[in-house]
Amino acid sequence: MDYKQGAYKVRDLGLADSGRRDIAWAESRMPVLMRLREHYAESKPFEGYRITGCLHVTKETAVLVETFAACGADVAWSGCNPLSTNDEVAAALAQAGIEIYAWHGQSVEDFYWSIDRTLDTPPHLTLDDGADLIFRVHNAFPELADHIVGGSEETTTGVHRLRAMAADGKLLYPVYAVNDAETKWDFDNVYGTGQSTLDGILRASSILIAGKNFVVAGYGHCGRGVAMRAKGLGANVIVTEVRPTLALKATLEGCRVMTMDEAAAVGDVFVTATGMKDVIRGRHFASMKEGALVCNTGHYDVELNLEELVELSEKTSRVRADNREYLLKNGRTIYVLADGRLVNLAAAEGHPSEVMDMSFANQFNAHLKLVQTHQRGERLENTVIDLPEALDQEIASVKLETMGISIDKLTDEQTAYATDYSAGT
Repeated sequence: MDYKQGAYKVRDLGLADSGRRDIAWAESRMPVLMRLREHYAESKPFEGYRITGCLHVTKETAVLVETFAACGADVAWSGCNPLSTNDEVAAALAQAGIEIYAWHGQSVEDFYWSIDRTLDTPPHLTLDDGADLIFRVHNAFPELADHIVGGSEETTTGVHRLRAMAADGKLLYPVYAVNDAETKWDFDNVYGTGQSTLDGILRASSILIAGKNFVVAGYGHCGRGVAMRAKGLGANVIVTEVRPTLALKATLEGCRVMTMDEAAAVGDVFVTATGMKDVIRGRHFASMKEGALVCNTGHYDVELNLEELVELSEKTSRVRADNREYLLKNGRTIYVLADGRLVNLAAAEGHPSEVMDMSFANQFNAHLKLVQTHQRGERLENTVIDLPEALDQEIASVKLETMGISIDKLTDEQTAYATDYSAGT
């Protein structure tokens, strides 16, 4: 494994050429982010700032990393999941001079070692997907917080935890909730997760989706996207939920809704998308059909209680890439994809470049706002902050423009009418 102290640790630098081709492909599909790179490459607003990131090392992430670097930032990076790093892309970034510590198949010790190396030089800005970097700063290196201007968080689970930390008065610096931007959650989470999760399932199993009872645990934005794509491939979609409103929405959108105890006995394919632990546990595995396929598309690998599955099993073996067979003591077999990690990133390539274009444009703009605030000598409150709604509309407008799509605009009279409370019937 290639390792140069203080610079990078990746699987194999010889993979860099392949990774560079992947990055070039992503660039061709991410026009909004590339436009931001072109616009700010000369003025270099991030010059003098170190951005430390902990986010899936994919070809799309590489476009964001290199956009920051092109705009003046000193960048250090690690992956936010032990199984989500694309080794070719990591090698390409290392070869290009980016400080990066990431490789596919890390142990838990490797994972935190990599994060710690990105913190050897104190950052000014942090960028997270799941908040592991932020938690590491708070729990192991709290003295760094005084040096940090602010950060950003990419995913739902991370934002929820950071809001809880802020409510408890424990958050040490401001963090933008990039996940909560409409051009992120209503596109990346729905269409990105939906497509990439099905992609991961098909790569790991090659099963026919049509006709299967397809159980989706959680009908939030990610779960809704998975259900939508499974239904489009001909599956009979079953949803399990704990929120009455989401269960009602799933019902009115054509899904069957039941408890996991009920679904476990009839499902053929199970996908968890809740952000909660122990969604599928021993009693559910014990009642599943012969050959049931189980996976997770939530950020952390706690949604499937695999320890309880092991207790029910006589033996386990890997039957194909990212696909592990468990032979239960009751004689049935269950297949777990990607060892319960994010199936869309561990078994596939993550979200398509086109949808990550908007998510990462939000990331760029969040950090630009942090730098501009810092340069004005201001300090934001130590809380979780939403990006302005106007920025969402601007990103969506640019995306439409790059797609060759035009939309209407309100006239002055219509704008006035929209706020004219004196107008009646």
